[in-house]
Amino acid sequence: MKWRTTNLLVLSVCLTAVALQLAEARVAFEKLTDFDFQGTTYYSVKNLSLYECQGWCREEPDCQAAAFSFVVNPLTPAQETLCQLQNVTAANNPASTPQRSSSMYYMVKLQLRSENACQRPWNFERVPNKIIRGLDNALIYTSTKEACLSACLNEKRFICRSVEYDYNNMKCVLSDSDRRSVGQFVQLVDAQGVDYFENLCLKPSQACKYNRQFQLPRIGVSDDKVSQYVGLHYYTDKELQVTSDTACKLACEIESEFLCRSFLYLGQPTGSQYNCRLYHLDHKSLPDGPSTYLNGERPLIDVGEPSGDYFENICEKQTNQAENTLPVVFDTVEDPAVNNLTRNDANCDKTGTCYDVSVHCKDTRIAVQVRTNKPFNGRIYALGRSETCNIDVINSDTFRLDLTMGGQDCNTQSATGIYSNTVVLQHHSVVMTKADKIYKVKCTYDMSSKNISFGMLPIRDPEMIHINSSPEAPPPRIRILDARAREVETVRIGDRLTFRIEIPEDTPYGIFARSCVAMAKDSKSTFQIIDDDGCPVDPTIFPAFTQDGNALQSIYEAFRFTESYGVIFQCNVKYCLGPCEPAVCEWGRDSVESWGRKRRSVTASNNTVEEEEDMNISQEILVLDFGDEKNRDFLRSEASTDFGRDKTVTIIEPCPTKTSVLALAVTCALMVLVYLSTLFCYYMKKWMQPHKVMA
Repeated sequence: MKWRTTNLLVLSVCLTAVALQLAEARVAFEKLTDFDFQGTTYYSVKNLSLYECQGWCREEPDCQAAAFSFVVNPLTPAQETLCQLQNVTAANNPASTPQRSSSMYYMVKLQLRSENACQRPWNFERVPNKIIRGLDNALIYTSTKEACLSACLNEKRFICRSVEYDYNNMKCVLSDSDRRSVGQFVQLVDAQGVDYFENLCLKPSQACKYNRQFQLPRIGVSDDKVSQYVGLHYYTDKELQVTSDTACKLACEIESEFLCRSFLYLGQPTGSQYNCRLYHLDHKSLPDGPSTYLNGERPLIDVGEPSGDYFENICEKQTNQAENTLPVVFDTVEDPAVNNLTRNDANCDKTGTCYDVSVHCKDTRIAVQVRTNKPFNGRIYALGRSETCNIDVINSDTFRLDLTMGGQDCNTQSATGIYSNTVVLQHHSVVMTKADKIYKVKCTYDMSSKNISFGMLPIRDPEMIHINSSPEAPPPRIRILDARAREVETVRIGDRLTFRIEIPEDTPYGIFARSCVAMAKDSKSTFQIIDDDGCPVDPTIFPAFTQDGNALQSIYEAFRFTESYGVIFQCNVKYCLGPCEPAVCEWGRDSVESWGRKRRSVTASNNTVEEEEDMNISQEILVLDFGDEKNRDFLRSEASTDFGRDKTVTIIEPCPTKTSVLALAVTCALMVLVYLSTLFCYYMKKWMQPHKVMA
């Protein structure tokens, strides 16, 4: 009986484990706007609706992605749609590059293990290779993108509005902010290998942190042009007939089948025609932003339809705010809130608003930070680039504009290390008035003095304001790559590796490294590989650094310490404006160049030694020998990264594979078969045994 009870317990545990692991994830979709990936199309059909196209892919087991295009025929004008179902897509390959495609929705099928996965056409909007900095609430380590997105849907401590997933480091960042959040500086920035996702399963009341309003978009493009573009080029999610723009706005606010971001009201209804169109898009959803509206072509045939009034979802900081009416009406009474400043001050305007403008010279951009003595409504933009380099400001007293130092987006001018631009602070969305301010900003990069200076010149004040500022150098990092250029964390002794110290490619800086050491994880053993002059200590173990673009690299063979699997590399990194000079290192009879320049010594003409500020960086790698896989103790370590008091770190185990589930099911089935066979033999033997006859 004891043997039978034990087998029944094992059987119960096996069946429970199989049931849990075989629980199917819910089918969901992520969507990209005006992007698509390479894939294999196995079926295509014209003039389907968006939701019919997505529904076909949902029901088709072979469908991995659906490309839906809605191109405007300028002769009609009307949208002609094409739905392409793909059974192979590169969207799931982190190394693949998306392609720009006009008037395109690309929907990728997902498997999300969450009961909160909504039944909307798509659960997340994906923006490839972008992040929002500084708005993290929780950090999770997980091996799959799907697990990261599921964690956002399952989050209960705060409303998860956006997600960022780093494919290389398997880091998942959850945030209660998105591109439309206010009260903080929000801007998408480039981040190779990291994708940004917005949660589209939110309820209408959760679309904004605070108050949600709809108003005309103030983006530097005329309202008529925006409305005309929207009417022709946006795909209409829903149409209905209403009696006023207020009713159309209400329909967008309460829409539950999708998250409504904007609506177009075409005026009073005529006959049975629909006059209210609802959209899940706004200008922040478009890759080109406001520039999209300027590039739209007019139709060849004008059918005479009104362009209508287009309103977008605006997230406001306060719940009770009076609507900002334009044009600006100037007060005739002196504002007592102006602190020690008068209207005669060059930094104050006729509305009583005074501006505290500061400039921070970064590695790849000029950050213009503005603080005001009272809430400001308007725009800040680069003069001549109001469509491509601007920030909308809604009732905020602190905001910032980043001016790129290269390219045409902000048209920053440069000459001999001096970068300059002109910034406009404007109240009205389109018109410039006397109340607006224009500042000339300048950054001068001078590595010899270790300072960066900039000047600001209000256009009505001829005096230059000089302020010194320290440059923010681009953060370097160490990467260790194998022979196939893949980043590795665990290697074997003798593996040929590339040790790289990298900074962003689009920076004006160069780097050199010195004082590099290799340490055992317990810090009991230390070995210097690059000396204080930047030369290799033993080139047979670790050769000299060579330049590869902005990066430094050395190709070496993996080594480790006797009693430690973990090897920690640490280097001191110094910056130069432009390429750094190499150090000439003597090894035997040979001389080699290494990018770790010597410190300048005291000279006769200058009795002071130049102080150089170094930045320490480190990286850890596990080095194994044959047979070490059996010893798992070295893998047990605790995360030590500090993410702030308002963030949490979680480790999510990867989901079981189909092979492991099948193996578990077969094992349990065999145990059941053995158990039943044993019972059968036992009872057959008992039945065949002759009964004793009592005399």
